[in-house]
Order: sequence, then C-alpha cells, then structure tokens
Amino acid sequence: MASSFSFDSLNKAQREAVGSLDGPVMLLAGAGTGKTRTVTCRIAHMLEKRIAASEILAVTFTNKAASEMRERIGGMVSKKAATEMTVCTFHSLCVRILRGGIDKLGYKKNFSICSHSDQVGLMKQLLVRKGGSSEKVKPDEVLSAISKAKNKGIDPGDLEDDYFATLAVAYQNEIRAQNAVDFDDLLVLAERILREHADVRETFRQRFTRVTVDEFQDTNALQMQLLQQLVGPPYHVCVVGDDDQSIYGWRGAEVANILQFEKFFPDPKIIRLEENYRSTQAVLHTANSLIKHNRGRREKILRATRTGGDPVRIVAMPGDDQEAEFIAEEIMAEKGAIGREWEDFAILFRTNGQSRKLELALRERKIPYRMVGAQSFYDRREVRDVLAYAQLLASPDADVPLLRVLNAPNRGIGQSTAVLATDWSREHHESVWQALCDPNFTDQLGAKSASAVQEFVATIAGAKNRIEIARENAADVLGSLIKAIEYLPWIERGCKTDSEKQQRGEGVFSVIDSLRKHTEKGKNLQSFLDHSALASDREDDDLEKKQGATLITLHASKGLEFPIVFLVGLEEGFLPHTRSIAEGTKDEERRLLYVGITRAKDQLTMTYCATRIKWGQETGCQPSSFIGELDDEFLNHTSYDEILGAEPSTDELENFFGGLKGLLGDT
Repeated sequence: MASSFSFDSLNKAQREAVGSLDGPVMLLAGAGTGKTRTVTCRIAHMLEKRIAASEILAVTFTNKAASEMRERIGGMVSKKAATEMTVCTFHSLCVRILRGGIDKLGYKKNFSICSHSDQVGLMKQLLVRKGGSSEKVKPDEVLSAISKAKNKGIDPGDLEDDYFATLAVAYQNEIRAQNAVDFDDLLVLAERILREHADVRETFRQRFTRVTVDEFQDTNALQMQLLQQLVGPPYHVCVVGDDDQSIYGWRGAEVANILQFEKFFPDPKIIRLEENYRSTQAVLHTANSLIKHNRGRREKILRATRTGGDPVRIVAMPGDDQEAEFIAEEIMAEKGAIGREWEDFAILFRTNGQSRKLELALRERKIPYRMVGAQSFYDRREVRDVLAYAQLLASPDADVPLLRVLNAPNRGIGQSTAVLATDWSREHHESVWQALCDPNFTDQLGAKSASAVQEFVATIAGAKNRIEIARENAADVLGSLIKAIEYLPWIERGCKTDSEKQQRGEGVFSVIDSLRKHTEKGKNLQSFLDHSALASDREDDDLEKKQGATLITLHASKGLEFPIVFLVGLEEGFLPHTRSIAEGTKDEERRLLYVGITRAKDQLTMTYCATRIKWGQETGCQPSSFIGELDDEFLNHTSYDEILGAEPSTDELENFFGGLKGLLGDT
C-alpha cells in the first residue's frame, strides 16, 4: 500500500533502520536525531511490505507520546490502517490483556482500576487501623515501597520493614477483595497471565507479530519480562532508546535492559542514529564531552548538522537572587533584541525548590511563564467524584468508588455507617454494595440512616437499569443522575470564589462530555472508565496549551526542545545531587545534565552560585564537579560581575535600539 514517506528524505542510518523489519532490532537514537520520524517511517514501511496493520503494536510510556505517534503515523498511511494498528502505553496494553483473561487469576472480569487518590485514601484507613497514625508514617511512603517491590518482582509482603510489610499485605488483600487493581498490578498480573497461560500468550503473540517499544531506556525489569512473554520467535521486535538519556533509575528503570539487550533477544541488529538536527555544534560538542565520562555506555557521538553556533556560557553567580534576576533580565533583553517569542525560553532546574526565586523574578518583570507539573485534571475532586458515580453505573460492586461518593453530596450516610457496611461486607465475603442492599444489614441501622441507604441504592440501581435495560445513552444517564442528586450545588457551596465554582462546573461537564464522545464512537462505559483511569496517570502537562517562558525540572524536560535554555544550579550537592554521591548513582546525574544540555537548540547558559539560601540559611556552594569534565573548545567561562561590568558591543547596542524601535512601532 502507498504511504507518504520516501527513503530519499532519510539519512543513511535512518534508511537502514526503516529497512530492517525482521528479527530483533535496537535503534540507539541520540537526542534530536529524528527518532520519532524514523519509527513512524518504519511502521509505514511495514504496511508497504503487506504486513497487516492489525498485527502492528507500538508501545510508548505516556499517553501524550502514544497520541503523537498515532497522529504522525496517521499522516503517512491510510486512515483505515492507522485505526487498525495498536499504539498505546504499557498500562493500556496490560488492561487489554487483563480484560480478556483476568478471570484465570481468580478476579472477576469487571475489575476496577484504583487511581492514586483511591490508593492514598485506602492507605490512610489502613494506617489508622494498624496503629500508623501514632507512627507518623505517610501513605505515599508505604505506597512507594509497595510499588518498587512490585516492579522488581518482589512480594510486597517481603518488604524489609516489618510494619510496611504488614501494611502491604493488608493493602493487597483489601484491593483484591474489592476486585480492584492498582497501576503496578496491571503490569504484574498481565505478565503473570502471559507467563502462566500458554493459550493467552499464543493469542497475543499471533495478534501482535510486530512490536515496537519506544523510550526503551525507561523500561524496568517487569516491563522487560512482559515484553519477553509478548514476543516469541522469530522475535520481530524493535526497541528504540538512548542509554545516555536513562534518568529514571530512582523510579525503577533499568538501564541494563538497553545495555544488555543481547541477553534478552538473540543476535539483535544494532543501528545508531547520531546525526542531530536540533542543536548547534557548540551545544553538541559540550554534551559529548560530558557523557563520555560514563563507563559501560553504548558508544555514540552526536554529530551536528548545523555548524558553529554561540559558545556555551558558564556563568558564576554570587547568589541565587542574582541568578534569578540575571536570567529574567536576559530573557527581557533577548526578547526585545531579536524578536523572540516568550515560548522560546526555558529555565531548567534539578529540584522544585529552585523555582521559587525564578518565578518571583519573572513575575516582577511581568514575564509570562508556564510551570510544568500543575495539578492534573484527573486529580480534581469533582472529576474523581463524577468518575466514581460512572464506575457505580458500570459496576456498583466496586467498593473504592462507592465509598468515595456514599455521602457526597451529604445524604445522611455518615462515616460510622460506611465503616459498619465495610466491616459487614468483609465478614460476609461480599461487596459493600451487597451489604447496603441486604435488609439484614440495614435493619441494624437507625431509621434515618436506613432510609438514606435505601434511597441511595434505589437511585443507583434505577440509573444502572436505564443503561442496561432501557438502553439509554450512558452520558445522558450520568448527567441526569448528577443533576438529580444535586451534586453541583453541593460542591459549589464549598467554593471560595466564582472562578473556583466555574472550574468545578467545567470539570463535571467535561467528564460527562468525554463519556458522550466515547459512546458516540460505539464504545461502552467500562472502556471509558479504563481510558480515564489510564489517562489519570499522565506525566505530561500539555505545554502547548499554556503560554510564556517555561520553568521545568530536568526530569520533565526530556523529549522537549527550546531555542534558548538556562540551566541553573550547577553545584555539587544539587547536580550531582547529594543523594547520588552517597548511593553511587552519579552516572545517572551526569545523564540528567546531558539531557538538559541537549534540550538547547541555539543558545545555552549554565549557572552556579557561590551561596544559596537553604532552609532559610545562607549556605556556601561548590561548583559542580561536572563543569571540570566539559571540553573548553566551545565554552565561555564568565561571571555575573564580568557581564554586568562589560561595555555593550556595537552589535548589542544596535540590537537593543532595533528592538526598541520595534516595540515603539508596535504601539
């Protein structure tokens, strides 16, 4: 079939990658080397070679990456082929596997997926029950330990800390009893089904004969095992990644997956993409000189397709106040001088605490900016509540969403009734919903509570019947349910401002509207709930929807690019981070700096301070040991005082007055 790419538009390494369709292939794709384009051309080439679109699977890490890849493939091949292939995240793939066979592991097929806030709520209850309120243990600490254990293939009950192990067992029993799974269980259980049940494994191997995994350096041990179950001989698997950009070790990512790929799949073809289309030679030479200090890496050298470029500046700062002011002033001057957009500028930092002074400096100068890492839409209270009601319409036996909205809005079913219902359901091995429907249970309650419970049960059951028996549209039913229980007036009563009220209302209608769009595509309510649960795991805020200069952590910057980059805080203890020096993970910190450097297209400035305010105290700082590893060929070492004391050059004056004229001409 015809597709709109030509081999002539690719460089030699890209052509080799696109043409290598069989057997295990590893694409080592350096920063800015046209990785996504190469992968999408390779998939389009599969279709030209008459490989069925329905047999093609591409796995990415984030929903955003999946939709971008889907879009780019869609631009190259027919609409039909684009919809027939599967482009999804690891978690989304696991939901598909589990919906088809989770009953083989003793779960019911209508399992629900716990969101992070569901997990925190449950862990808070367990901490109270297990005496944790006096132990000063945070729910997230325990959940993080459980998650790490699951991803490493360790039974959470075997955690070293006995108290955490007790909580882990109770947590797992609780969500298991509720026929629910968390995000890590999706991977654990999908891998287990494929490993233990040859029929399911064969079904998926025959369904997906061509598998591509993007950002392979971010995979952990469990994802690698899942991939091995999914891909059998003749191993038509292509992994794409860059060990030099492996920066998620703290989250369980195993750089060994890419370094020892030959151990997992026999005789892979290894292709290196090294021609960089993003950055100047000055930026790339500096990045290469740094990363070569990491031992045991896959050798590759980024080559610039753009010659020359401004030198990379390393600026010594007296303190973090001056650092923030200097950067804000530079952004103002550059914006005026050469007509840049605010979006052309990015400030990268190692830890969130470093952003406060930078934000203040930008605000004082009225520079618009966007912070990456704002609260996710799916963490908002009204969104979680409406999704919980939708979950009850699909399956009232799901305890987590039921308990969330049992008294939201207030309907006279207090906390004590919820606890009684939970205890009853546990003793009788049934769901909380079944307890609420059981006259033997409601007879124990006071008249008011019993009446409130019966009314709630009747409301939910009536709405559920409208979908299942009367075949009404799920979005219409959810909308009228939310209206009937007067949810919106209730949540608005707790709002402090009109804009908060408006935001809550928009959140509620947005969920109902999304459900409507989903059902219009012929999909059911459960599929919408799966989609929403997976979307809530987003790590990527949509930068494109916000305007202004970008303030972003180094970790969040991976995959992005900006014409002008300021990389702040190159100090020992910040970058490399103190923890990494103690834990022996300095190589990963070096990769993190490498990722930061390679975000810059045209200009890069790196700064370090002599003093910084930490915990309210002025503390002396040492320049990062990484600075000494950088080759000086394209470096300009300077200081705050030198730059402020320097006479402006003729070019700078011309730029300044030209910019001023431009600004005056605009008024």
